[in-house]
Amino acid sequence: MIDIVFYVFAIFTIGSALAVVSLRNTAKALFLFFFVLFGMAGLFIFALADFVAITQIMVYVGGVLILMIFAFMLSNKELLASIQDNSSRLFTLPNWQSLIVVLGFFLLLSFAITDWLATTPNWISANQKTQAILQPTDNNIEQLGFRFMTKYLLPFEVISIFLLAALIGAAHLSRKEVED
Repeated sequence: MIDIVFYVFAIFTIGSALAVVSLRNTAKALFLFFFVLFGMAGLFIFALADFVAITQIMVYVGGVLILMIFAFMLSNKELLASIQDNSSRLFTLPNWQSLIVVLGFFLLLSFAITDWLATTPNWISANQKTQAILQPTDNNIEQLGFRFMTKYLLPFEVISIFLLAALIGAAHLSRKEVED
């Protein structure tokens, strides 16, 4: 049963992501991006990364995506009016270069998966010998808090600067221009 739910989340996320990158209507793509972020949060839960899943929902869905939608709706009235237009095709391929890039990523991912399955990485073997394997009942939020405030303090602060830049950008886009 768990495998079925995982595959439903994976198909849902991949399908929504494909729709986001293929739609020409920016408003529809932003709303579909909402589903991509929720699907990713579900996949993080399956990876036993509950803290990352909650952070995904709170920061990206609750903050960044809402700011993107807010900035879009206040900045470009022509694109907002095009929401009423229904295009005849749901998926469009902008150009043939994107197909080459997707095939390249697919080949790279296929190679990585087959290499991963052929040999067990050293760090997994070492953790299996020392019994340092993460269990679903483990509480990893306390360890994440300690790591965020010690070893990963600089990347944590860089991410907060990026979020601040997103807030400033949304505020700038929502300002009304003064005409001379």
